[in-house]
Amino acid sequence: MKKLGFLVGVVLCVSLSTRAQIDANAIGLRFSGGGFGSSAEISYQHSLGGKNRFEIDLGGYSRANHGGFGIVGIYHWGWHIVEGLNWYVGPGAGLGFFNNRVVNDSYLTLSVGGQIGLEYDFRTLGAPLQASLDFRPMWTVFGNTWGHGWSSGLGIRYLF
Repeated sequence: MKKLGFLVGVVLCVSLSTRAQIDANAIGLRFSGGGFGSSAEISYQHSLGGKNRFEIDLGGYSRANHGGFGIVGIYHWGWHIVEGLNWYVGPGAGLGFFNNRVVNDSYLTLSVGGQIGLEYDFRTLGAPLQASLDFRPMWTVFGNTWGHGWSSGLGIRYLF
């Protein structure tokens, strides 16, 4: 058990000392599917210094008999894996407006959760593009609740 604790400590120290440089803003699209249904979102990432950023996604959602739109904000901490490849994690919240098509009922929701993902920065190859794969669990805390939900997303963004 001591060896495992030591190994986790070493990995954490190395990860924290090799944080990614997130020095560009980006805009693009994030496509997702999962427990909250399918969505297409306009995605904007704003650098907050060299190592952190804020992501905001605005999009439409569709699930069985529900549809709607929402906005999600996520704070990211990033870490460098190899040149161009980074991973990130952070907390976030979302606000949504949905419609139950069966009973014609509309409602507002507030969700909290987070996001973890991998991204590749194609500037290392001369292109101002970024591609990402992520996982976003969220818990609805207010509104006509679905409870826990999640989405997996593919993002394509232009770096500027």
